[in-house]
Amino acid sequence: MVEAFVRLQCPECSKEWESNPSDLPASDQNHSCADCHATRRLAQFMRTDRDLEVVQQFE
Repeated sequence: MVEAFVRLQCPECSKEWESNPSDLPASDQNHSCADCHATRRLAQFMRTDRDLEVVQQFE
C-alpha cells in the first residue's frame, strides 16, 4: 500500500507541514494551524491545486 501525503501551508504564519489526507477534514471544513491557531477552510491551507485534488479524493 502506498501512503499519500499533502503539503499544507498556513495562510497566516506561513508554517509548512505534510499530512496524510485521510487524517484531515473535508476541504470545505474548518482547519486550524497548530502554531498560530488561524482557522480557515482546509482548502486554503493547500500549497498546490494538486494537494487539494488529493484531499478531495479522500472525502
